[in-house]
Amino acid sequence: MQGYLDRIEDGGKAVIILEEQGFEIILSVQHLPEGSRIGSWFRIYERDGGYSFVLDEEERIRREQLVNRITRKLKMKSQGSKFKRK
Repeated sequence: MQGYLDRIEDGGKAVIILEEQGFEIILSVQHLPEGSRIGSWFRIYERDGGYSFVLDEEERIRREQLVNRITRKLKMKSQGSKFKRK
């Protein structure tokens, strides 16, 4: 499975989103691999009724590049409004 660190809530709870499975995992930030930050991607394995997380830097970089490409395309298309302001 794959998921990403969406946010850290009050009390030190990390929220991991698993888009393909359609759910989220909430756990203490202490259980995340060292170097984890908001936007980090993980390979997630189910073990003994719980989960283990491995940072997936390649996926994080791939996703960031995708977002940057889409943003550039949108900015290039944006020519402003065709209507005059009064």
